[in-house]
Amino acid sequence: MAQVQRKRIVAQSALPQRALLSVFDLDRTLSILPTYTPFLFFAARTRAPWRLLLVPLLLPVALLYALRLVPRRTMKQAMHWMALGGALPERDAARVADRFARHLVERGLYAEGLALIEAERQAGRRVVLATAAPHFYTAALARRLGIADVIASASSWQDGCLVPTIDGANCYGADKRQRLEAFMESAGIARDAAHIRFWSDHVSDLPVFELCDEPCAVNPSPKLRAVAAERGWPILDWRKG
Repeated sequence: MAQVQRKRIVAQSALPQRALLSVFDLDRTLSILPTYTPFLFFAARTRAPWRLLLVPLLLPVALLYALRLVPRRTMKQAMHWMALGGALPERDAARVADRFARHLVERGLYAEGLALIEAERQAGRRVVLATAAPHFYTAALARRLGIADVIASASSWQDGCLVPTIDGANCYGADKRQRLEAFMESAGIARDAAHIRFWSDHVSDLPVFELCDEPCAVNPSPKLRAVAAERGWPILDWRKG
């Protein structure tokens, strides 16, 4: 009998373990405010305050974006140029990204979100940050949070300098799902061998919600709240505190 039990334990231990992924959106999910515009103003204010005088030059692009005549990436690239210029040396980019990450950790993130990340990590799950925010400062924030895996809008570098161009598609909507799937493939994680939890605030992340096993709406927009209620998803609202 004991020999049979040992064989059963050995057989079970030989089975492949499921990959446990806990995927978090950033803006308005973990962060109290969206991060992109605050980062740009933080960078301009701390590096070159005179660049704030260029803000009115963004108005035509903002109008075209509001009318949906230009895509989100065009607006983001114009804002980047206003705050950081056409080419920012890598060392300077790393320095301002880390300062902003420290600022976010100190006063820009929900304490409940930080506690949830730690709880997921303690449960033996692999934490992933998946966001449309630029990779170079999202990665700096992830390092401070002890998160190794980041999926974000790729930043562009030329001759050792950060430039405004977004490398590839904006990591948003269906593209975020595709990037998560690509991340899993590169990590050797088959979808049917994974258990995915996902937290986000916005209905644009519906493609990722539909990919995961346990969706959760956090600080949801009205449209996402309606979808979550209809589908019976859990809803967390940290804004009430």
